[in-house]
Amino acid sequence: MTVKKNIGIVGARGHTGAELIRMIAAHPGLELAFVSSRELDGQHVADHSDAYVGELRYESLDPAAVAAKGADVVILALPNGKAAPYVEAIDASRPDTLVVDLSADYRFDPHWYYGLPEMTRGGYAGQKRISNPGCYATAMQLAIWPMLEHLAGPPQCFGVSGYSGAGTTPSDRNNPELLRDNLMPYSLAGHLHEREVSTRLGVPVEFMPHVAPHFRGITMTVNLWLREPVNLDWVRARYEQRYAGEPLVEVVEQAPWVSRIAGRHGVEIGGFTVAAGGKRLVVVATEDNLLKGAATQAMQNINIALGFGELTGIPV
Repeated sequence: MTVKKNIGIVGARGHTGAELIRMIAAHPGLELAFVSSRELDGQHVADHSDAYVGELRYESLDPAAVAAKGADVVILALPNGKAAPYVEAIDASRPDTLVVDLSADYRFDPHWYYGLPEMTRGGYAGQKRISNPGCYATAMQLAIWPMLEHLAGPPQCFGVSGYSGAGTTPSDRNNPELLRDNLMPYSLAGHLHEREVSTRLGVPVEFMPHVAPHFRGITMTVNLWLREPVNLDWVRARYEQRYAGEPLVEVVEQAPWVSRIAGRHGVEIGGFTVAAGGKRLVVVATEDNLLKGAATQAMQNINIALGFGELTGIPV
C-alpha cells in the first residue's frame, strides 16, 4: 500500500475545520496527524466530528510546535492576520512542508500560488505555499471569467452569504436573532474580496456583500456591461465551453438556488439574462461557502500538489 501523507490543521474549531476533517477522513491518501485548537484543547476529535474515527485529541499548538510536528501538509484555517508566525516557523525548520493558507494573508503575495484550480491549475509548478481564494471571491471570479475580455466597465457584484461565513466568534453577522427576517449589508466598498478579485482578474470589480439568516451558501448576482451586443445563446454556449470538463462547475438554465447548493462541493452558474440592446448581461452563481468557498477548494489544491486525482476525497 502507498504510505499516507500526514496532514495537520491549525484553527480546526471553526466550520471550515469541521469540513476539512470530514474530507480528510474520507481521503485514501491522507492521515490526520494533528488538529490545533486553543478552545478545544484536550478534547477528542471524534466527539466533534462524526466522520472521524480515532483517538486523536485537539491540541493548543504554537507555531514552533506546529512546525515540529513534521507533517507533510499543514492547513492554516485561521482568521486574517494570524498566519505569518506559523509560516515563518515552517519556513525556518520544515520548508518542504506543503502549506495551504485559507486566510487572505498571502493572496496578494506573488511568491505564493493562488489556488483557484478551474482558473489557475495550469500555473501550478510544484509550489509548496498555496493561498486559498476567498469564498465570495471564488463565486465572483467564476461568474466573471468567461466574459472578462468583453467587459466595458467594472462588474457589479451583489453577494449574499449565510452566516457561517462570519465564523464562530460571536458578532452581529453570525447572530441568528439579529439576522432573522433581515438582510444585513456590510463593507459595501473596499471589501477584501473586492480587492482580491480586482487583483486576480486585472480589472476593477465592485462588490456589495450581505449576510442572510440561512447558515451556509452564497448567492452572487453579477451585472456585466459589455463592449459589443451579445445574445443569450452565445452567452450560454460561452460559459458551457469555458467550464466543459469541470466537474465542480455546472452551468444551468435557470438562476440557481442557494438552498440547492448547500452541502454540495461545486458551483452552479446560470440565470443568464441579456438586457435590451444586448450590452448588459446578468449572471448568478451559487456555492457552499464552507466547501467550494473554502474546504473543498483546499482539498483540490492539496490533491494537485501531492499528485492525487484532483477530486480524491471530494464526493461529487
